[in-house]
Amino acid sequence: MRVSIVRIGNSRGIRIPKVVLEQTQLEGEVELEVRDREILIRPVPRPRQDWAREFEAMAKEGDDGLLDGSSIDQTSWDKEEWQWE
Repeated sequence: MRVSIVRIGNSRGIRIPKVVLEQTQLEGEVELEVRDREILIRPVPRPRQDWAREFEAMAKEGDDGLLDGSSIDQTSWDKEEWQWE
């Protein structure tokens, strides 16, 4: 498939056919990488995208308890010296 490079102000752009966007599921923001005189277009990684769903599943399974309950115990310094400002 060939597309043309067109002027967009001082920049250049290409029109990506709808069928290509549907096949790749690209939308919104993307990353561009130049590699050996080629342009690689890929979706912006969203590493925490599914966390809410995963946390809900953990809660339903009862797998959302603290691993180290002692880590939240206050020391004497926490109780006597610490002040919120």
